[in-house]
Amino acid sequence: MNNENTNPAARLDPRAFAALGEGQIAYVKPMRSDEVKRLFPQAPELAPDLELFALLSASGTPILLTDSRDAALANAWAQDLRTVGLN
Repeated sequence: MNNENTNPAARLDPRAFAALGEGQIAYVKPMRSDEVKRLFPQAPELAPDLELFALLSASGTPILLTDSRDAALANAWAQDLRTVGLN
């Protein structure tokens, strides 16, 4: 059996796949302050080696940066976004 015919995700181009769940799903990404500029180029300079949390849309678009995982989850909840874990 051809997996391409039975798996609808196999037919999506990368941009369409990244947009799945946009506006409905988000994820929390732990990160170090040294990594912040990559996702948040407008962020001010931060002390090195701080543990931070980014709330990202389903497509990976940054939504929020905070120093608390709970604050990131609360913001997702306030925006009616379902958070999912990544393995």
